[in-house]
Amino acid sequence: MVKTVIAKAHTNIALVKYWGKKDARLMLPQNGSISLTLDHFYTQTSVAFDPKLKNDQIYFDDHLIPAGKATRMTKFLDLIRRQSGQTAPAIVKTANHVPTSAGLASSASGFAALAAAGSRAAGLNLSPTELSRLARRGSGSATRSVFGGFVEWHAGHDDASSYAEPLQDPIDWDIQMIAVVLQATKKPISSTAGMARVVATSPYYSAWVKTAHRDLARMRKAILKKDLNAVGRIAETNAMRMHALNLSADPAFNYFTPDTLTAIKVVQDLRANGINCYYTLDAGPNVKIICASTDTAAIMAAFKPYFAADQLIVAKPGPGITITEA
Repeated sequence: MVKTVIAKAHTNIALVKYWGKKDARLMLPQNGSISLTLDHFYTQTSVAFDPKLKNDQIYFDDHLIPAGKATRMTKFLDLIRRQSGQTAPAIVKTANHVPTSAGLASSASGFAALAAAGSRAAGLNLSPTELSRLARRGSGSATRSVFGGFVEWHAGHDDASSYAEPLQDPIDWDIQMIAVVLQATKKPISSTAGMARVVATSPYYSAWVKTAHRDLARMRKAILKKDLNAVGRIAETNAMRMHALNLSADPAFNYFTPDTLTAIKVVQDLRANGINCYYTLDAGPNVKIICASTDTAAIMAAFKPYFAADQLIVAKPGPGITITEA
């Protein structure tokens, strides 16, 4: 009997970024990272291994993806098959509630959901740590989307030592993010290609790794103290240092648009006027505002002259992955 397993995984936004791999095959990062899982953005994926199929069939939002464009997911399914002994092709159905390839962590939730549903459907019963290791092989940041709340990814030195674990979940203090969705389209250079170029060509990369290690220690303390201002300051500085690396690469590149700079300026003006809010950006133009829910109305009002209401999405701390069998 064919078993269908459904997994739901939420996106996470890194507060201390990983930007660069030391092992591309195993997806081992140059430095550790800390993130916040969000409730609003998520991926839901079902997987069933069926010996009647001739090859993998992968559906994205009800559309069958041509085999040539599904290579990354098929290779990940091959990894699951090797680990489990399963030999049958799979039918995969994914619904993505995240703008894809726009710097809102769609690959994180996507591969976390695929890892969870695929491994369970193949007969594996992985622990959260084992699932985190598996998800990492699809997308580095997916290792964090296995968990809810604040999550730390330990860089490690091999497959066994590189995994994520929760730092604080549930979160019992007032922190949230407001996503400013500026461009829900594919970014000009992928995260994988961008970070590879930076590692290979930026003269400042070694300094980034050192400061990222220091940021990790500072961020852990800020989270433990439930200090929104410290979390925001560390996250904002860390993000801008990451984007500065992109400008120092050869050739240089960046993910900002004019609207990105407008959103950053609005946050800076709000803070100058006493509203405790900070921004962070991943590999894309979209700005995420770190703030307390008590300041939501003031922040929304300040952004209203520049952006439409549907571009501003309030996201609370989100849960870890859920798995069900159909």
